Amino acid sequence: MFTNLEHLGLAVQDLEAATALYTKLLGAEPYKREAVESEGVDTVFFQVGGSKIELLGGTTEDSAITKFVARKGEGIHHVAFEVDDIRAEMQRLRQEGFVLLNEEPKRGADNKLVCFVHPKSAHGVLVELCQSIKE
Repeated sequence: MFTNLEHLGLAVQDLEAATALYTKLLGAEPYKREAVESEGVDTVFFQVGGSKIELLGGTTEDSAITKFVARKGEGIHHVAFEVDDIRAEMQRLRQEGFVLLNEEPKRGADNKLVCFVHPKSAHGVLVELCQSIKE
């Protein structure tokens, strides 16, 4: 079950410039910066009330974010929802006919397990499922 809007992921060309801009826009410093080397991306997180904004900057030529920015320009990349049980939610979505981009959840930024729903299954929107990792 989806429990809340976890974050909006924004793809950017220049992560440092975007971080400075969003710091001014939101009137707050980011609470976290993190590299996700397996995805070729650096992330910056801002807390906005009960939700977050994640800035994503590609670090390699073949990263999904670098390709996204080259193809579509900067902007909203994905919408992420918190779930209690990511594996159960993945199974439910498959049964409902959604195409998932991951067979198994993988470790993402901000101490989360993540899985993505293909945009063709969700009216052109890349949807991310997030479950907090309890260590």
